[in-house]
Amino acid sequence: MDDLYREVIIEHYKNPGYRGYLDPHDYAFADSNPLCGDHIEITLRVDGEQNVTEAAFQGHGCAISQASADLLLESIIGKPLEEVKHLDKEYVLDLLGLDLGPVRLKCALLSLKVLKAGVYGLGEAPDSLVE
Repeated sequence: MDDLYREVIIEHYKNPGYRGYLDPHDYAFADSNPLCGDHIEITLRVDGEQNVTEAAFQGHGCAISQASADLLLESIIGKPLEEVKHLDKEYVLDLLGLDLGPVRLKCALLSLKVLKAGVYGLGEAPDSLVE
């Protein structure tokens, strides 16, 4: 089963469907993982009812961080911002479908940290956003 998930991660890394930048956008935030150099910036558009209508990310880093961003953004299209605010690390780990060690866990959760900091309108993205 892990092989299937690895193939999905590689596919999202090589051919991300949500790579880009939305201009104009309603929400934006960027952050980096200083341990490995991964960087992600996320931009979102929402409708009048505060549902996510479009999402995009740009950045660089390992396959886990970039695929995680793509999978996460794919999964939030149509969701209300209030629901997005309550996503947790288990949600992202379920999307990835792999058991990850502590170092790779930071890579996988960077996109969630960035997304939540953006929708909460924070100046900095504390690690506590992904707990």
